[in-house]
Amino acid sequence: VVGFSNCDEALDWIEINSPDVAFLDINMRGINGIALAEKLIIGSDHGGFELKKEVIAHLEKRGIEVTDVGTSSTESCNYPDYARALCKRIQSGEFERGILVCGTGIGISIAANKVKGIRCALCSDTFSAHATREHNDANMLAFGARVLGAGTALKIVDTFLDTPFSNDERHMRRIAKIEKGE
Repeated sequence: VVGFSNCDEALDWIEINSPDVAFLDINMRGINGIALAEKLIIGSDHGGFELKKEVIAHLEKRGIEVTDVGTSSTESCNYPDYARALCKRIQSGEFERGILVCGTGIGISIAANKVKGIRCALCSDTFSAHATREHNDANMLAFGARVLGAGTALKIVDTFLDTPFSNDERHMRRIAKIEKGE
């Protein structure tokens, strides 16, 4: 077992010691639930724009490719448009997970959850972010820029990304019941 403190160390070690590795099971702090090459989609309305920029910078620092569906300013706009644009790209299979930010996170998460196949969790703490991934296999995270500071929001993002779904039969059964109602 080899331990690394970040992605760069792991990639350097692989390149030097095992360049022909076809599959690698990564289990590092900060990368448990998200594959090294995963890409993520993010969107916000005007209320979430500034925090979204901080989240994007944080994700890119983690080595995650980020696609931003907007908005691109603090000018007033309609959050359902951005929620729908992001959801369609998850629904199509282009992305597996996404993040939405608005003023409270409430409206944008409601809009997202109207789209078939989307399980968007509004989280204001790391416990909820962990539970929604582990139990609900949520594929989208939402939070409010007027509710959370950047530090807490980034911890929630990391928890959401780093927590895998448990695959417990009881949770799979419950998700199937949710999907049946769509």
